[in-house]
This record gives sequence, C-alpha cells and structure tokens, in this order.
Amino acid sequence: MSRTTAPAPVDRKDDGTTVLSHGLKQRHLSMIALGGVIGAGLFVGSGAGIAAAGPSIVLAYTLSGLLVMLVMRMLGEMSAAYPSSGSFSSHAERAFGSWAGFTAGWSFWVLLSVAVGLEGIGAAKIVTGWLPGTPEWAWVALFMLIFCGANLAAVKNFGEFEFWFAALKVGAITLFLGLGVLAVLGMLPGTESPGTSHLFGAGGLLPNGSEGLVIGLLASVFSYGGMETVTIAAAESENPVKGVASAVRTAMWRIALFYIGSMAVIVTLVPWNDKAVTEKGPYVAALDQLGIPAAGQIMNVVVLVALLSAMNANIYGSSRIAFSLVQRGLGPKVLGKVSGGVPRLAVLASCFFGFVCVGLNYWSPETIFPWLLNMIGGVILVVWIFIAASQLVLRRRLEREAPEKLVVRMWAFPALTWVALAGMAVIFFLMAREEGTRIQLYATGAMTLVLAAVGLARQKLGAKRQDA
Repeated sequence: MSRTTAPAPVDRKDDGTTVLSHGLKQRHLSMIALGGVIGAGLFVGSGAGIAAAGPSIVLAYTLSGLLVMLVMRMLGEMSAAYPSSGSFSSHAERAFGSWAGFTAGWSFWVLLSVAVGLEGIGAAKIVTGWLPGTPEWAWVALFMLIFCGANLAAVKNFGEFEFWFAALKVGAITLFLGLGVLAVLGMLPGTESPGTSHLFGAGGLLPNGSEGLVIGLLASVFSYGGMETVTIAAAESENPVKGVASAVRTAMWRIALFYIGSMAVIVTLVPWNDKAVTEKGPYVAALDQLGIPAAGQIMNVVVLVALLSAMNANIYGSSRIAFSLVQRGLGPKVLGKVSGGVPRLAVLASCFFGFVCVGLNYWSPETIFPWLLNMIGGVILVVWIFIAASQLVLRRRLEREAPEKLVVRMWAFPALTWVALAGMAVIFFLMAREEGTRIQLYATGAMTLVLAAVGLARQKLGAKRQDA
C-alpha cells in the first residue's frame, strides 16, 4: 500500500473506553505555551554556554531560537490541521508510513520518561540542600507519586498544576528581566550601569573564537526542548485548532523575550568569565551583581518550580505519546485503555520507567545511567527532522485535498522548511566535531536506527497480513 493511499492515523475511537477527555481549558493551554519554554535548562544549563561563548551566547541563542521558531511553525501548521495527542508522531506516520510514526514516537517517549527521572533527581537535590539529612530518594519518590497521581486523576489536574507552575516561572523571569533592564540603563537604585564594558571587554564578543560560539550554540539548542508539549496538550483542549494556532503565533516573542532577552541582560551585567556564572548559575550571578538579598535561595525556588513543572509535563507528554502509538497499532494494546478520559496504564508505564532511571542513577552512576543519557542526547533533533520532513509532504497534500485546514501556514514554504533542515544538518555536523557531543550523536543515532528497523519490519508484516 502506498503512502498516499494509506489510511490516516487515528487515535480516537467511538467505543467510549478509548477517547481522551477535553478537560484542558484555553487558559491552561495559553499558560502551558507561555511557561513551557522556561525550563531548568535555561536557569542552570545556560551557564556552561556563557562560559564557552562569552557575550556571543546572545548570538547562539538567537540562531538556535530562529531554528526553533521555524520548527514550531511547521508543527503548528500540521497540528492545527490534524489535532492529535500523537502530535509529530501522527504527522510522521501520515506523511511516510507507520515506521516513521513508530520511530519518532517511541524515541520521544524514551526521552520524556528518562527526563522525568532526571528532573526528580534535580528537584530532590535542591530540597535536601534545604533539609540536610533527609534521603534524596524519598523526595524523588514523593514528587513522582504526586505528579503520577495528578496525571492519573484527570487531565484538568495536569492543566491546573502547569497553569500555576507556568505563572510562577513567567512571573519570576519577567521580574528578573525588568530589574535587569533597569540596571543596564542605570535606573535601578544602588547600582551603576555597566555600559558595554562586559560585552566588549575581556576578549570581546567572541573571547573563545568560533569554537566557543559552536559550544554555546549546541548548549542553547538543547535548552529549547519541551516546547512540543503544547501541541500534544492541544488535542485535549476545548478548541484544539484555536489553541495550537495561538501558541504557535506567540512562539516568536516568547523565545525572543525569555531566552534571548535573558542572555543579553546577563552578559551585560556580569563578566562572562566570572566563576559565579557556572558555580552559582547565571541568574544567581546576575542577581548577586544587583545586590538582591538571598539571590541564591530565590533562584533555587524558581529552579525547583521549573523542575517540578517539567516532571509534570513530561509524565503527561510521555503518556499521551504512548497512548497515541498504541491506538495506531504501534505498541502494546494494554497501554491504550482509557478510564475517565485518562490513559492510566500509559501514565503508570511512563512513571515506572522514570523510577527505573532514578534507580539506575543510584545503582550504576558510572556505566548504565550515562549511557542512557547519551542515548537521548540528540533525540530532540531527530524529532525536529521528522517534523520538517513531514511538513514538506503534508503541506502539499493539504493544499491539494483540504486547503481549508491550513489555519496556520509555514512562512515562505518550502524555502524556510529547507533552511530549517539545513540548520539541523549543520548542528549534527557540529555535534560530530565536538568530543563532548559526539558520543551523544552516535548513541542517539544507534537508537533511532534500531527503532526505524523495528518500525519497518512491523510495517512490512502488517502489509503482508493485509495482502493475505
């Protein structure tokens, strides 16, 4: 059966037991879209990028941000036309066949499930810093139980948690940006404007040359992961098409304000080579520079919120991806059972895998756990490639068969889609050049090839059964 005549993937049925609820309100989706771009990687991980790239980290975040804007626009176009809890996995299947949906979906499920465990560990470390002597594993277990329970109960619980988490993150970073801009302009009482001394001093804009910029670029790319969740959540909202369209159309200013704006404020206020940038984190270093009392503890609270928000979102996202895969015949049927509008077994499976990852971190921190981390290191790029390639195919199909579904349109199609694919190819090349990311590229590539081979075998077996 050819790709063009294959039936479209479906992840909703009419038997009353396999239909997801529409419990997310527009305010939930709007805040998920707004706060979903603000993660712990931005608050903490950006420090390594600044240390490597210096002031050119602003350029690095701008370049990677432009790529993410293109990816989100492409994903928004497809998700508005075909709302689905499978998001890009469903789109890949629709464009290329079940093997593509299988590969994209299960690789992303592994990424999110591992991330759940990582975020639980990170959150527990912060709390044990406040309460020394308490066991780290107990805090991880508590956080996992809270968010697993919330996701088991009803989708509106996930929405409420994310609404308030996102509100706190957005409020914190907006306050930081406001104080930072006032300080840069010399309008904050008790501070003097640094002018451009930190931007052009100590080696200039590119203190470590192009090599430093490359390291900063790679660090910035992976801090954008997680924005895809909003298109998964949209399938369970009151108005999926409106929700996706709104989220995608505001992606540009959100990225510009929260990511690029933050980096610009930080490297203007703080010398890029200040050890505090990596030891305390760039946001704490900037707040210390402004004389904000208890800056470290303030940011610890914000980072804790970001980690818990990511845990909640990743349990939700992984369970919905798994549910969609099963509903499309690409996974064990038992995970497709829905109760009260929630795929509870899929939620439990995702949480269980997260617990396994936590256990591996304790029992095998030197071998299995680092291998697992490397395996998921480049998954987000694999997903982005599937998104761009699928959009190339589906846009032509939509124009031909259902142009009224093109509520969101990719800019300058197909030129910018090809530009995005070229950008991803460049990032893969840069990963292969850098010793620190080369192993991630190879491990992710191996996992992707294995999943693709299994997916192709399943597709061929299904075709033979149909012919028989």
